[in-house]
Amino acid sequence: MSEADVTTRSRNDRARAGALPPVLVTSAQQSGTRELLVRAALESGLEHVVLEGPGTVAAMAGRAVHWYGGPLAADRVAARLGLGLLEPADAWLAELPEGFTGRRIELTTLSEAWAGRRPMFVKPPGDKQFPAAVYADGTRLPRGGERIGPDTPVLVSEVVTFAVEYRLFVLDGRIATGSRYARYGRLDVAALEQDPEEPAVRAFAEELLSSRPGTVPSAVVIDVGRIQDPDTGAERWAVVEANMPWFAHGYAARPNLVLPVVLRSAGPRDQVLARDHRFLRPTA
Repeated sequence: MSEADVTTRSRNDRARAGALPPVLVTSAQQSGTRELLVRAALESGLEHVVLEGPGTVAAMAGRAVHWYGGPLAADRVAARLGLGLLEPADAWLAELPEGFTGRRIELTTLSEAWAGRRPMFVKPPGDKQFPAAVYADGTRLPRGGERIGPDTPVLVSEVVTFAVEYRLFVLDGRIATGSRYARYGRLDVAALEQDPEEPAVRAFAEELLSSRPGTVPSAVVIDVGRIQDPDTGAERWAVVEANMPWFAHGYAARPNLVLPVVLRSAGPRDQVLARDHRFLRPTA
């Protein structure tokens, strides 16, 4: 047995004995959120490893691994790392009452959307195969590309204007932290606690969460905002979308409070709560 094999075996034995701390594995792509989460993880006693190739995966054998990074990289390593990745159901937004969405939303396929002849907002429900945007009609939507085809699921909604948008990190049905991130589609960041709209944001989100229990994972990101009526200028609160915490930008949310949401949403598969099993992302 080589020295490397002995070292790996010793590491695995210590991991099984509980001697090694959990580890946060991140993709190599740098971002402000990644750096803040890594710092919070290290301060919380976790280790941090950058995914650099098969050797990284092999070195994690026997470790309690959590993930922060994109879905393409996650799909390549999730099974070998024993990851349980939580994600909202594709149909969640489309199935919400219009009183929460403020607009008509349909879950359909890309081939169906190609037939659209009016302006529409189109986005993939989870992964970012193509940009979420307003398309003049179906002919402007992509026809090919990586993980893009006629059966690709998409959310299609009528075009609305969000005057302001907020990102909320939710754990066990409660808002852990949040951030304003946009006004009229332009980046405008502020911590939720410093925003004068915080009470209204929380009230709307708490009404949503309490009225729809169990419809999202126990760790999830929910974006909400105010839709502005183009004719009257009147505004109403509405849900923007739901996202996976392990692939979400934190903006000005508090990293130490974002971290537990990320860890719950992407951690050891054998530790996933029973109520979250139906939200597990399929692994190869």
